[in-house]
Amino acid sequence: MTLEQLMAFAVTNDHVRQEQVWEQLSRGCKREPYYIRRQLTEGAVRAADKRAQFVGVDSYEAAGGIVIRDLFEHDDGGWLQDPALLDRLVVEKLKAEAETLGTEGWKWISAASDFPYGHTAGLRRLDGYTVNLTDEENASRDALQAELDSLEQEYADVEELPVEVDRRLGEIETALAAFEERPVVYDPADVARAGVFVSIDRDGKLRIERGYVRPEDEPPVEPVAGADGDTPSTSKPGGASQHAVVSVGGNSIPGLEAESEEDDGLKPLSERLLTELTAHRTLALRDALANDPGVAFAAVLHALCLGAFYRMSFGTCLEISAKSASFTTQAPGLADSTSAKAIEARHQQWVRQLPKDEDDLWDALVVFDGDSQAALFAHCASLSVNAVHEPWNRSPRRLAHADTVARAVNLNMAAAGWRPTVDNYLGRVSKARILEAVREAKGEASAQLIDHLKKADMAKEAERLLADTGWPSARARPYVSR
Repeated sequence: MTLEQLMAFAVTNDHVRQEQVWEQLSRGCKREPYYIRRQLTEGAVRAADKRAQFVGVDSYEAAGGIVIRDLFEHDDGGWLQDPALLDRLVVEKLKAEAETLGTEGWKWISAASDFPYGHTAGLRRLDGYTVNLTDEENASRDALQAELDSLEQEYADVEELPVEVDRRLGEIETALAAFEERPVVYDPADVARAGVFVSIDRDGKLRIERGYVRPEDEPPVEPVAGADGDTPSTSKPGGASQHAVVSVGGNSIPGLEAESEEDDGLKPLSERLLTELTAHRTLALRDALANDPGVAFAAVLHALCLGAFYRMSFGTCLEISAKSASFTTQAPGLADSTSAKAIEARHQQWVRQLPKDEDDLWDALVVFDGDSQAALFAHCASLSVNAVHEPWNRSPRRLAHADTVARAVNLNMAAAGWRPTVDNYLGRVSKARILEAVREAKGEASAQLIDHLKKADMAKEAERLLADTGWPSARARPYVSR
């Protein structure tokens, strides 16, 4: 046994497992140190995993869990050997957090370590308001800000801050951030019909998404009062109030009512007449709108906003809708991707700028300047993009158009935050594909370094080689190109 092999075996003190791996190596030809480490840590969970970060390694060990560490190489905190125990601790902690949130009065709380991207689709988000700072809190914040400004000015020219100053700056920044993250308060009646999603973010911190109303929990729609103040009649046709049908020349004309000569009062227009009159008006409105591009743009923007920000809305005369495609297959890390977080942040920014009542939307849109309208239009349009390769939706022209749009916006998947890993690409393609990626990013010499490895080992080494290379820089969808 070489020194490097011995160092690899020291990753665990489980002598039985060490002997098993050694016996396995003696019957094969793979004895590299990295392979030994992989075999000894197989099935374990890295301490850098978000579940381990959420529970805490100390809590895991206190519950009887074992952590193995690499004595000779950087291991990001080691490996947790009991995934079942870790998952149980995650469930227990999430349950405790959910029970705490239950005291706020929510109708339901859904907790999981992770939710699929788009899990809030079809749900209405409650509008709350932020609690203002008290006079005492404002004074504390101003004092902390003044202290921060003073320290930064005093040590502006110092290359390395003293330990106590650096620690104090961190404390001040944390305290100031707490003032900015004010709690959101909701109407108690809304809370009673809404719920909360509780999960873990990619950094291992608790993620709480409050205030989502399911369709079945929506309040019943109040009947609209008629012109005389009474609610519309719910009596079925055929009663005494139904108008008779008059025959003229042997042909009946639907909607033509027999009028009493002695009744000269105003009567509602018939459905047939209303349909004919509004057909003429529709053509006239189409022609007028075609000659006013500014209003036409606002009308389309209004229709897109209704679909993107107001649930189940029919408040537009334009038969235009933008459907946001759901992701039936969840790619690893999709919900925590840079693009997903950017889209959600931009969407919430627009939510804060648009009126709560959709009836006020038109007036709000027409006062936006041109740049704001264009930015909002682009956001709404972007939510309808579907460039997913779907076996049941084989449309080459749709995917070809996606490529055209990608080139038009200079899409770069590496710049968008996507990185090739064993889980999301390298471990799921052929060895030729792996080598092709390494060759494109690092050159032929790097590809030759791993071309003799088994696929699993090649994928892991390729992930390391491709890290921070910016691959793929030229192709928008490398994992579906043929």
